[in-house]
Amino acid sequence: MIETLIKKLPKAELHLHIEGSLSPEMMMRLAEKHQVALPYNSLEEVEKAYQFEDLQSFLDLYYLGASVLIEEEDFYQLMWVYLLKCKEENVVHAEIMFDPQTHLQRGISFSVFMAGFKRAIEQAKKEWGMSVMLILSYLRHLPESDALQTLELAQEYLSDCIAVGLDSSEMGNPPDQFKTVFEKSAKAGLRKVVHAGEEGPPEYIWSAINVIGAERIDHGVRCVEDPALVEHLIEKQIPLTVCPLSNVKLCVFADMKQHNILDLLEKGVLVTVNADDPTYFGGFLNENYLALYRALQMNEEQLIQLVKNSFIASFLPNEVKQNWLKKVKLIRQ
Repeated sequence: MIETLIKKLPKAELHLHIEGSLSPEMMMRLAEKHQVALPYNSLEEVEKAYQFEDLQSFLDLYYLGASVLIEEEDFYQLMWVYLLKCKEENVVHAEIMFDPQTHLQRGISFSVFMAGFKRAIEQAKKEWGMSVMLILSYLRHLPESDALQTLELAQEYLSDCIAVGLDSSEMGNPPDQFKTVFEKSAKAGLRKVVHAGEEGPPEYIWSAINVIGAERIDHGVRCVEDPALVEHLIEKQIPLTVCPLSNVKLCVFADMKQHNILDLLEKGVLVTVNADDPTYFGGFLNENYLALYRALQMNEEQLIQLVKNSFIASFLPNEVKQNWLKKVKLIRQ
């Protein structure tokens, strides 16, 4: 049974926003703890708000939710709960995005949220060998000058990060507007990933690759509108970190049966499965795999390749990748 295999296989997750793993329950609990006023009177009202028309309607709630994260312990709990979910779902490696600007603009410094994140990561590594890398993401709805200031403030913590990314409102905010901050980030030794081709056009994906030099494209599902781009992704094996449940929840696809991830996989695009903002979009990593099985009849061969891709597309050292790929092969046999 594919459901059993999904649970059994070791997996990597490469597109996860830690602030997007905040549950309604934790949001309400922390709001009460810190006396943060939310426009909801009950858990049910919060859950009702998790119906989105598009990316922006989600982001409005996302930033509201982040407002309850104030103390180091809050950030620790946020990361710890997600890592426990990884343990439950056999996610052995996670490359986790965080949004410093969301917290800095509320007067919360790197020393607060990074201390919380790192404490949880170290604990998971010690207790069950969890592997975690952090991706510092710039907010594209803010000017590049703000991102450059964030990079300066982050200097002490860059050694704790593997890469920088670009997220938030895609439409009207092409990647090329952030060329300088990505160049400076690369000089500091950070790798580059970019959200592109979720709501934005294929041109944004080209921009992320050619102008920014992104090694990985987060989402990228609109690449199909440009056959030359699809061929380029295949030829260069540039990974796409696709988030199926998120794409449906944000109306990128009207229904999971319309999703193109398996078509892209069959063409030879290096696609991976990820949860994005799991508590907002209806499921953690295994639920995303299950959705592909139920809606698109994903077969065992496709599942195995997607899981392999999650390690191939990761920033893990090659030797570690090969070890996990061998383990996937052994479990499948």
